[in-house]
Parts: sequence; structure tokens; C-alpha cells
Amino acid sequence: MGYDLTAKHVVAAVLTLIGVALVGKYAGRHIRGSADFLVGGHKANALIVAGTIVGTLVGGASTIGTAQMAYLYGFAAWWFTLGAGIGCLFLALFFVKPLYQGQKDTVPEILMAEFGPVSGTVSTIFVSLGIFLNIVAQVLSAIALLTTMFKISPLPAAFLSLLLMAFYVAFGGIWGTGLVGIVKLFLIYIAMLSAGLMAWMWGGGWAGYQASFPAYPYFSFFGRGFWQDFASGFSLIIGVLSTQTYIQAVVAGKSLNHARLGAILSAMLIPPIGLAGIFVGLYMRIHFPAIDSAAAFPLFILTHINPWLGGVILATLLIAVVGTGAGLTLGISTILVKDIYKLYLDKKASDVTLLKACRFMILVILALTLLFITGNIKSLVLKWSFMSMGLRGVTVFLPLCVALFAKGKVDRKAAVISMVLAPLSMLAGKFFLRVDLDPLFLGVLVSFLIISCGYVIHRISYLSKRNT
Repeated sequence: MGYDLTAKHVVAAVLTLIGVALVGKYAGRHIRGSADFLVGGHKANALIVAGTIVGTLVGGASTIGTAQMAYLYGFAAWWFTLGAGIGCLFLALFFVKPLYQGQKDTVPEILMAEFGPVSGTVSTIFVSLGIFLNIVAQVLSAIALLTTMFKISPLPAAFLSLLLMAFYVAFGGIWGTGLVGIVKLFLIYIAMLSAGLMAWMWGGGWAGYQASFPAYPYFSFFGRGFWQDFASGFSLIIGVLSTQTYIQAVVAGKSLNHARLGAILSAMLIPPIGLAGIFVGLYMRIHFPAIDSAAAFPLFILTHINPWLGGVILATLLIAVVGTGAGLTLGISTILVKDIYKLYLDKKASDVTLLKACRFMILVILALTLLFITGNIKSLVLKWSFMSMGLRGVTVFLPLCVALFAKGKVDRKAAVISMVLAPLSMLAGKFFLRVDLDPLFLGVLVSFLIISCGYVIHRISYLSKRNT
């Protein structure tokens, strides 16, 4: 089989995209105001919650990016989906109840209730930056997919992917990402498991892959080094627990049980997708050792899969990339509109005004993504995904834990300082300092030390007041 799209690929892909578009159009009928747009009017069942979480977590990084990293390093590529699954499990077991009962729509709202308005602004800045980096990862995945499929240059591919993201979410909101997420989940399982099983069989099973690759690095979870890969998994866990999109999904649940079950379903469904991508990446490394690693998954489909099924899979990958980018964009726009625009610019903004502001902000974010992507087209997809999750985690995770589980026990100023210095420490370690450990740990350490000092300060103040 050749490398080019055939008429069968195109017909199957178009029919798949039309079907998903019809679901998205139906989803848009539920939107009557900003509450429906942002949190589904708190009417989402467990499947909608899971569809929203999986629909944004399983995107270019989980599919194209995982195959790319497996092509280069092997099983270390599993950390994205494995860490995401663990993060969703922790979300279900420990975080869903206080989040759902807190009746706050955004992470900054939760933090402001505990630490004051400045904490909301600070967290908004760094969390939005972290989410933005993950949108970059989705666009890089889309570039790999579209350039392989249509033989176009990277910049037009980037523009096309961003345009699709704008249409995907601007007229569907959380209902669009949730309902389409269910369809997307079904399609991704067909796509990934079909491709993964074929790669497994054609590669000779476990024995065949062991004969083709050395045990290290390809069959180690720490093929790039223990601390680097452990940091990758850890960044996913704390990133999931700190990200607006996933918190927004559980808050949208019609009940606590639906919210928790949706998170548990996500934890079960996400890791197998990455495992399938790993075997596709390894198979392509054996048979196509000189290709661009980012093209491993799309090329596998074009060269090895029946065109009818291949067209469905290609469309599904495009939906995965666009859906995740759109969901993350929705998360940023929600935060900026509710915690910057409404708080500082228009406190009396009407429901219609907020809805318009959300949609306008989506377009602004995607335009900035296009500007950023021009200088990073050849980057490793998961590099940005791991950095994104880590930046969100070091900024929000420990302060959020305090706000949910230890209310009134940490000095407010210390919490705000931690939200500033922790992400700055991580960024400094990444770009300026020469440190042996992953800079994620530097950020976490700084956050822990400052929060601990805040606890001591508050405790001393409490004891002093009680004694007087």
C-alpha cells in the first residue's frame, strides 16, 4: 500500500466527521446561557462527565504523541496516559466530593474563597499558561497528521487545525465536548485498539518485539532516566488534579455519584489507549527507521490499514486532536472570563455578555497559539504536554489541597506567594538553571516549603490570639 490518501480514505473520513458534527450540532441545542455553556447546567450524567474528561485528555499527546515518543524511547511513552489514569482515579476517590459540594465552577474561584482575590488572579495567569502549552501540543499533533495526510506544509496545517478547534467548541461548549466526547471515546477505542492489535500481531507479539529491541531503554518505564520519566508521570497526576477542564467536568455532574463514576470511568479507559500507541510506534521503528517520528501513527494507518477503516481512524485522530485542543481552550476562556473579565472589567456583565466574551476569548487564544507554534513546529509533542501539566500542578495542586482539605489552616499570603514562586522556580529550572533533577521537583519543593511556612505562621498566630 502507498503513502497517499485514496478515495476510500476520504469517503470514510468525511462520513465520520459528518456524524460527529451532527452530534455537536445536537449538543448546541442545549445551550441557553453561560451556565449551560460552561458547566452544562449541572445536568451531565456519568457518561457525559467521562466523555468530557476523556475527550480532552485523550488527544494528540495520547495518540500521535505517544506513538512518536515510543518510536524514540519505547515504554517511557506510556507515562502520559498511565499518569492521566492515575490522576483521574485520585480525582474520583479524594477530590470529587469536596469539588462538587463546593459549588464553584473554576479553580480560581475555589482558591479565592480560601486565600482572597489575589490568589485567583495569580493562579489564572499560570494555569492559563500551562493549559496554553497543552494546546500547543495538540496543534503539533495536528500538524503531523495533516501534513502526512494531505502533503501540505506545516503552517497551513496549523492554521487549519486551529480553525477546526474554534468551530468545535465555540458553538458547543461543555455540551459539545461532552456529547462529542462520548462518540469520540467510542471511535478512539475502535481506532487505537485496532491499530494496536494489528501492530502487536504484525510485530510478532511480545517475543517479536523483544527480539527487535534491547530491554533498555525500550521496555523500561524509565528509558530516558528515572527522574525524568518519574517526573513525567507525576506531572500528569498533579496536573489532572489541578486543571480547570477536568474539574469543570465533575462540577457539571447531575449528582455526586455521577461525577465520581465519570472520573472512575475515565481512569479505566485512558491507559489502554496509550499502550496501543506504544506498539504502533515500536512497529514503525522496526519497519520505517528513518521517518519523522511524529508521522509514525499517521503513516502506519496509510500504509498498513484497510482504507475504509483507515479513513475512520484518520478522522478519529483528527477529532481527538481538535477535541482536546478545543476543550483546553474552553478551560482557559472560562477562567479568563469568570476570574479576570467579570471580576475586574465588568462586574455587572449580563449572561449574554459573558457568553459572547467566552467565545471571543476562544478565538484570541487560538490566534496566539498560531503565533507561538511557528517557532516550535519540530518539537516533541509530549515535551509540551508534560511541561503543561507540571506547570499547572506546581501552581495549584498544594494550594488547592489546602483549600479543599485544610481550610483556614494556612496563611493567605504564604499561599499566594507559593503560587507565584513555585511555577517561576520550575520555569527557571527548565530554561535557565542547570539542575540534575527535573525542574518539576524544584517547583513542588518550593510550593511545599512555602505552604509549610504558611501553616506554621497561621498556627503561631492562632495560638497567640488564643493565649491573649
